[in-house]
Amino acid sequence: MASLQDIRRRIKSVKSIQQITNAMNMVATSRLRQAKEAAVANKPYAEKMAQVVSEVAANVTDFSHPLLETHPGGKRLILAMASDKGLAGAYSSNAIKEAVAQIEDKGNTQIIAVGRKVKDYFANRSYNICSEYTSISERPKYEHAKAIADDIIARFESGDIEEVYMVYTRFVSAINCVPETVKLLPFSGLAAEEGGIRTEYIYEPDAAEVLGYLLPQYLVTTIYAALLQAAASELSSRMNAMSNATDNAQELIAKLDLHYNKVRQAGITREITEIVGGAEALK
Repeated sequence: MASLQDIRRRIKSVKSIQQITNAMNMVATSRLRQAKEAAVANKPYAEKMAQVVSEVAANVTDFSHPLLETHPGGKRLILAMASDKGLAGAYSSNAIKEAVAQIEDKGNTQIIAVGRKVKDYFANRSYNICSEYTSISERPKYEHAKAIADDIIARFESGDIEEVYMVYTRFVSAINCVPETVKLLPFSGLAAEEGGIRTEYIYEPDAAEVLGYLLPQYLVTTIYAALLQAAASELSSRMNAMSNATDNAQELIAKLDLHYNKVRQAGITREITEIVGGAEALK
């Protein structure tokens, strides 16, 4: 049986852990509010960009662009997003599982890792990591999306990449996040659907040149929106994980307090019994 000193030491240790998890919970909750607002604010812009590109593409015929070309026999490039730090529940593992599911041939796949967890996982398993972006998962900026998009465009236009997929975690609510896979390149299905309400634009100089400018911007917008969604998902997962850890620590402290009192009471009863026994022996 553990001594009273051992139990006190363990109670103190659990209380210290509880203070840390509670602090991390509050920090994640504060950052989640900002990340959620950023993701929600960016969503209308991303949707409008997709609509404009579709409308412009519907007015272009015989248009060619490097981002629309196919490169048969090239490699598959996967842009995988997860967290830089742990203590976020199953957030990173779920995103990595989704990324692994998109890998058909390990030797014919390149990985662009966003987040230290992605980089460590694929590096330890000898995957081909062609680029890595760390320390940006919680607070992504437009410049980060621009750098990633430029990297992808350069690799795709070189002809070595046949198709590009992006794996990220879509933020649904504070308790629900869903890993998703989106095909980035080559662009396909840009034209607006038949029979829908179409917006008429005046193009200067012409629709083809406007579309040629919009396609790289559309790629940057798509990646930036995914980064914001992933950041909100990471922070919500960390908030939930730290909240559960704090609650579990409180339950463990209550059990240890009860155990401490039982051991202390048993010790007192034993001492009283010894005193009574000694007194009876002296009679």
